Amino acid sequence: MTAVGKTSFLLGALLLFSVAVTLADAKVYYHDFVVQATKVKRLCTTHNTITVNGQFPGPTLEVNDGDTLVVNVVNKARYNVTIHWHGVRQVRSGWADGPEFVTQCPIRPGGSYTYRFTIQGQVGTLWWHAHSSWLRATVYGALVILPKEGTSYPFPKPKRETPILLGEWWDANPIDVVREATRTGGAPNVSDAYTINGQPGDLYNCSSKDTVIVPIDSGETHLLRVINAALNQELFFTVANHRFTVVGADASYLKPFTTSVIMLGPGQTTDVLISGDQPPARYYMAAEPYQSAQGAPFDNTTTTAILEYKSAPCPAKGISSKPVMPTLPAFNDTATVTAFIQSFRSPNKVDVPTDIDENLFITVGLGLFNCPKNFGSSRCQGPNGTRFTASMNNVSFVLPSNVSILQAYKQGVPGVFTTDFPANPPVQFDYTGNVSRSLWQPVPGTKVYKLKYGSRVQIVLQGTNIQTAENHPIHIHGYDFYILATGFGNFNPQKDTAKFNLVDPPMRNTVGVSVNGWAVIRFVADNPGAWLMHCHLDVHITWGLAVVFLVENGVGELQSLQPPPADLPPC
Repeated sequence: MTAVGKTSFLLGALLLFSVAVTLADAKVYYHDFVVQATKVKRLCTTHNTITVNGQFPGPTLEVNDGDTLVVNVVNKARYNVTIHWHGVRQVRSGWADGPEFVTQCPIRPGGSYTYRFTIQGQVGTLWWHAHSSWLRATVYGALVILPKEGTSYPFPKPKRETPILLGEWWDANPIDVVREATRTGGAPNVSDAYTINGQPGDLYNCSSKDTVIVPIDSGETHLLRVINAALNQELFFTVANHRFTVVGADASYLKPFTTSVIMLGPGQTTDVLISGDQPPARYYMAAEPYQSAQGAPFDNTTTTAILEYKSAPCPAKGISSKPVMPTLPAFNDTATVTAFIQSFRSPNKVDVPTDIDENLFITVGLGLFNCPKNFGSSRCQGPNGTRFTASMNNVSFVLPSNVSILQAYKQGVPGVFTTDFPANPPVQFDYTGNVSRSLWQPVPGTKVYKLKYGSRVQIVLQGTNIQTAENHPIHIHGYDFYILATGFGNFNPQKDTAKFNLVDPPMRNTVGVSVNGWAVIRFVADNPGAWLMHCHLDVHITWGLAVVFLVENGVGELQSLQPPPADLPPC
């Protein structure tokens, strides 16, 4: 072989080797999700529950940062369905995001759709769930993202890792619950139980034999990937006699800090390390509601699982040893929640967007529609004969019903949405004070807000005291964002700007807007598509607490949304 031949052979071999390495480093994972009715027995009653692959909760998906997921969803249930990959950035792959009538029309019964997307620069715990009506009450599962092959966590590798999915269970069909509330205009019935990994635990009827047991060894460290998959309830979570080291949230690392209790709004995830440093025994893990809305009914029960030391002594024959029960905060313990949230920091200094291009001030809260003249009293069972609603900047969001917003935008379909969502409240008022009744009735509409590619966005999210003030977990699809500050009362730019953390603010995809308070977030609009921002209490999105950001394409292919896949569900 000549020198030239040897060189080209070596180059070819190197090229092959580099392709093989690339393929070896980043994998493609294929999954099939069959959405179907499955008999599930909880609280002494068997229900025909909508599940994925007959599992409740659904399967845990595990990938490394940089990997691609291809998930074929087949709908064998009797309801429309979509799947949302909560917290996945979906860079240029917005058609795979999943919210019904925002990025796609639903997968009809008998239909299918393949979601294809790549994880880029995210490590930690996310999750997936249905994004159609209230199906996510039972259609959900964990999405675990491990560090890139060959890299490791910024903390000592734990001996074990366990997803802890906190859920909410109705002793009824959740779709019937929301349909009845929509018919009456009143608040939906509250849940009958909370669950840990699908099981209510020892404190409920007919539940103790299936209580989840999480093993631990003396001296070992265990990573708990805690996910609040509850439909409408923020939750405290704790383990008796143990402390947590919080190391991540929403698939972003945090500067580690210790606490005995964590609080998660629906949609949020928190990664905590727990050490087997207590006498070998059995200890309850417990979750109970954080209820910030004064006077509103809520499910005040407690779900439990058991942290069991492998070397725990066996109880004497015929004697049952009750696990140690933790002390839980009061249901309305906002002080504990505030102290917890204010402990969040990014591990290092971060590049916070400055020189803001889009400065938005958005009110979030409830409202009441006056009873329409053609409705009888049975359809106006909200306070004083009204119907519950919710809004952002006085616009109660209405989803389209015939085509998705992203399809309408890309195909130029007229009459589906308007681009006049206001950047500020139409009327300024004392948002957290005694709000005039004239401001309680929002305007329904499908209004979106347009953002130019690359624009630097700041949003002040301001809670209101209309009807009932409460903590709202606000989630933005397609983006992570920095939380610069949170506070109580009305946001005051003159004094509150000084509280901004511009050094190491935490990065999240869901922010809790404090009860009668505010939060300020920033991000760069570098992901083209139609992105829903909404309250993750599903009762509130049902009432219209949402808006869609339309982010325009930038320059060239890498700053543009990919074309729609051929199997996008028909409308």
